Amino acid sequence: MRVTVISPHPDDETLGCGGTLLKHKAAGDQLDWIIVTRAHQPKWDKASLSQKEHEIDAVASAYGFDDVVRLGLPTMQLDSLPLGDVISSISDAVNKTKPRQLYLNHSGDIHSDHRIVFDATMSAVKSFNSKLGVNRLLSYETLSSTEAAPAYASRAFLPNVFSDITPFIDKKLEIMSLYETELQPFPLPRSTDTIRALARFRGATMGLEYAEAFMLIRELT
Repeated sequence: MRVTVISPHPDDETLGCGGTLLKHKAAGDQLDWIIVTRAHQPKWDKASLSQKEHEIDAVASAYGFDDVVRLGLPTMQLDSLPLGDVISSISDAVNKTKPRQLYLNHSGDIHSDHRIVFDATMSAVKSFNSKLGVNRLLSYETLSSTEAAPAYASRAFLPNVFSDITPFIDKKLEIMSLYETELQPFPLPRSTDTIRALARFRGATMGLEYAEAFMLIRELT
């Protein structure tokens, strides 16, 4: 099966569905990664940008992605771009990877980049756009963005699909640790202890040791 994950920012894929991506790879699925944004000057200095590039390369190697598509849009500035340009960029990337299953961040996240990426992707993969061939679309939760959103019903993350990642939880945390510029100390949300705790909680929901949770957005059977 051809599987693609869309990350508004590098590390969203690992926080949201890293264990499930490793599970796909172990099953022999083709695994591709679309990174929508890129850090930029002057918000980050040259040394920080170089470190972030190194982290992305290390993470891509750790997952064994078959292809990494980097759109290079400015991080934390997607709301300054014409939405049509974001839609076009994501559509071209999805057309390149042609996934049957697509993972995408949650629509109600607090980060404006996340919300724009979700809306743009949904527009890009409309059900009548058959050339993209996306049969199953799932949204994932991202620690520090999903749970930080206001507690409005319209923005709630309500999972209805769970993936057993018990054999992959330690590798997921190892990969997250490669993001040295993003990792946080406990009890902050992007700490390895917090990531493990969420996976244990999601697992307990289904009688599993560790799991990742998703909202099924669309499925063609």
